[in-house]
Amino acid sequence: MEHSAIDPELITRYNQPVPRYTSYPTVPFWEDQISIAAWTKVFTEQFAVQNRNSGISLYIHLPFCETLCTYCGCNKKITRNHSSEDTYIDAIEKEWGLYRKLMSEKPVIREIHLGGGTPTFFSPQNLERLLKIFLTGSIIHPHHIFSIEGHPNNTTRQHLDTLFLLGFRRISYGVQDLDPVVQKVINRIQPVENVKRATEDARAAGFSSVNFDLIYGLPRQTIQSVDDTIRSVIELKPERIAFYSYAHVPWTSKAQRLFDESDLPSAEEKIRLYLHGQQLFSAAGYHDIGMDHFALPEDELYIAKQQGRLHRNFMGYTVQDSGMLLGLGVSSISDTGNAFSQNNKALHNYYEAINNGTLPVTRGYFLNKEDTRFRSYIKNISCNGYTTFDTDDISLIKSICFPRLQQPAADGLVEYNDRELTLTAKGNYFIRNICSAFDLHLQRRNMPGETPVFSKAI
Repeated sequence: MEHSAIDPELITRYNQPVPRYTSYPTVPFWEDQISIAAWTKVFTEQFAVQNRNSGISLYIHLPFCETLCTYCGCNKKITRNHSSEDTYIDAIEKEWGLYRKLMSEKPVIREIHLGGGTPTFFSPQNLERLLKIFLTGSIIHPHHIFSIEGHPNNTTRQHLDTLFLLGFRRISYGVQDLDPVVQKVINRIQPVENVKRATEDARAAGFSSVNFDLIYGLPRQTIQSVDDTIRSVIELKPERIAFYSYAHVPWTSKAQRLFDESDLPSAEEKIRLYLHGQQLFSAAGYHDIGMDHFALPEDELYIAKQQGRLHRNFMGYTVQDSGMLLGLGVSSISDTGNAFSQNNKALHNYYEAINNGTLPVTRGYFLNKEDTRFRSYIKNISCNGYTTFDTDDISLIKSICFPRLQQPAADGLVEYNDRELTLTAKGNYFIRNICSAFDLHLQRRNMPGETPVFSKAI
């Protein structure tokens, strides 16, 4: 379907606050405090199964940034004190040690992702030291995927060469926007020359996949500025592009209070930015993977989508489904397949737990059988555009889910019956909305004053 065929009125209708479904149940429905003993038991049991079946994924959160990007809602620590690198790596090593004691055998590492913050805040030498903590004494899966988030301003060729030698082949650069006016407002001054250099360096170092993160809906953005940014990006031909909607939530992200809200695009203007970006990506040969992600046809993400192998977790879309994701570092989230946990969000609390020899786990959730089945429906819809229903759930689906699918079906977004559901080509642009119909936690608490605040779909 051509992107120009999307009806702006349809986008307006479905531009409602809905989760991004990197988990189910979503984080707002988790318990504020879970038992560390219960979490330890689940982790130990699941590791014994998942490690042998497919290996494990590791997410390491590196929270430090030298400057504050005012649009950012990530967990970060602003500092220019690079001595914090050693202290943080020491804590990560201790946390990994606590988990290693729970492992019945050597971990088989299938995936590593370094996120932030700004992972390239760390020196190449310290990144090597950090990674060897995990690589030493572990088994590296023959089909492993190692990736990192980098800042174009401070990612050096030495960073890239070091990471390549350690097995990294994918990097994601936070480009966001290349317009000088927008960059000044969001306090992320990043000349296109830096993005070009970082991209060329990654390819020269041997990286096979480069992703750019872009954001639409930022203060002072216009159709022309977004057009210029995307055309400059397309010239660099990243294998993947994430085109995210800016979520203005000043009540939770204090830095966003610095914005003059009159500088934000209106809802109608934001939709036009979105549609224009879609058109440019399509014309340049990028395919819509779903949930704001685009990839060239030769990229493994697109191939996995076509073959039904796509997976989605807290790192977004991935081709790896290891069954267990272990998050390390402040605010990191872990997923055993039947339970979630999140580490302390405050750095001093994280350090305190680690130094006391305790896992820094705070909130989380233990899934029941119903959660597990509905999680699979949401995952199948978001990754494959299709799902089949368990016969035990049909009565529940008819009473809660189907009534919320009547309008999307009338609008030509989805087709369903008592056995299965399929997204149409048009429905691929509204995956979050369709998934929300199967979010029983959201639907059962869909009352004024009770519904958690999520970003809008567009």
